[in-house]
Amino acid sequence: MSTLPKVAWIGLGIMGSPMSENLIKAGYQVTGFTLEQEKLDRLAAAGGTAAGSIAEAVRDADVIVTMVPASPQVEAIAYGPDGILENAKSGALLVDMSSITPQTSVDLAAAAKDKGVRVLDAPVSGGEAGAVEAVLSIMVGGEQADFDEAKPLLEALGKTIVLCGPHGSGQTVKAANQLIVAVNIQACAEAVVFLEKSGVDLKAALDVLNGGLAGSTVLTRKKDNFLARDFKPGFRIDLHHKDMGIVTDAARNVGAALPVGAVVAQLVASLRAQGDGGLDHSALLRAVERLSGAQV
Repeated sequence: MSTLPKVAWIGLGIMGSPMSENLIKAGYQVTGFTLEQEKLDRLAAAGGTAAGSIAEAVRDADVIVTMVPASPQVEAIAYGPDGILENAKSGALLVDMSSITPQTSVDLAAAAKDKGVRVLDAPVSGGEAGAVEAVLSIMVGGEQADFDEAKPLLEALGKTIVLCGPHGSGQTVKAANQLIVAVNIQACAEAVVFLEKSGVDLKAALDVLNGGLAGSTVLTRKKDNFLARDFKPGFRIDLHHKDMGIVTDAARNVGAALPVGAVVAQLVASLRAQGDGGLDHSALLRAVERLSGAQV
């Protein structure tokens, strides 16, 4: 019998499916629930157990991991008679790895405490590739003791795992991460259009740029997307639009000016309004091309 904690996993999307599978590979017993049957079938094929409801998934779990798109979905799965808090056993640890507002995380931790459930907010960065390769950066908010308990499990999912402060701190750091990523992608997209219109060998240019101070994880991960115009979603524009709303709102609340971030937030919003919300966030290139006169 395994001495590892029993895990319930709620949310098996682009990120959640490979992450849950990495826990299975690490020896964890994982029971999962999501709304799409094919995702449940995938979990079962990987060695996990498919549950028919949230209540069934979490009932015997020591650790409950959630990975859903946004605050409304977290609230929907956490609260109510069929939700996590009403059905988890006392003493369970809820690790929410969704990217949501810091206040939602703070409120969830307070509500869970009344039910005897401990909470960590633990959003991630690294996209689908980072999830598959188990090299995610995980920024955590919550109590030190709960973080220490969760860390072995988190180490099966990522490489950089840091407790950033009390409840909500992980989400605040994730919001900053999404600000940096969006601005970086936008800068790369502008450079690509500039280079192409100048007649430069784009692949050679991106290779040399990535070897200098302009190099970044964003450019490393997204270079092939730019070159091939391959915008299959690793992280959708729709989700980055949500995240830019989180960071601009949170910054306003604390009195921090985001002049460049606000512009990029509008560019992300405009791309979504033009029907590109389901594409990878590297599709910001399409917005720059449109502004530069291309028909895309």
